[in-house]
Amino acid sequence: MKTVYYTASSLDGFIVDADGSLDWLISRDIDQDGPFGYEEFIKNIGALAMGATTYEWIVRNHPDEWMYDQPTWVLTHRPEIIAAEHPVQVFSGDIAELYAKLASAAAGKDVWVVGGGEVAAQFVAEGLIDEMIVSYAPCSLGTGAPVLPVRSEWVLAESAANGEFLCARWVKAQTVG
Repeated sequence: MKTVYYTASSLDGFIVDADGSLDWLISRDIDQDGPFGYEEFIKNIGALAMGATTYEWIVRNHPDEWMYDQPTWVLTHRPEIIAAEHPVQVFSGDIAELYAKLASAAAGKDVWVVGGGEVAAQFVAEGLIDEMIVSYAPCSLGTGAPVLPVRSEWVLAESAANGEFLCARWVKAQTVG
């Protein structure tokens, strides 16, 4: 089991623009079955953690059924944002405590830190992210929410082009050697 931060980024390191929009991302061509594609990635995921902003974006942009079969936790101090029909749990507290729940629920599969950057930063600060898979879109935003707003060291493990994206898998620097 590993914990993976799987996300997308502009070339200048932002997940969303200053208005919280992903229009710059979702209008681009990527093969979900291609290198670092979502379809293969999600097969290995046993549990998910996401922030409230990510959850709210999903609700706004995919208002139908909940899109994940895996146990999911939303990090928030606002439990009222969770739709009653969504099989997700709310968490606010120590990330190490949540990590234990995620690892147990994943049952040997990987844990996906969906995002955003602030949530991933909490996991990174505790040494709990094993790898990052980032798909870089061919644009810059100038400002917005950063991919990872904490200092950390990574080693490039592999990369490939997929549609308009350059995709890279990074592993924790201390795990290489």
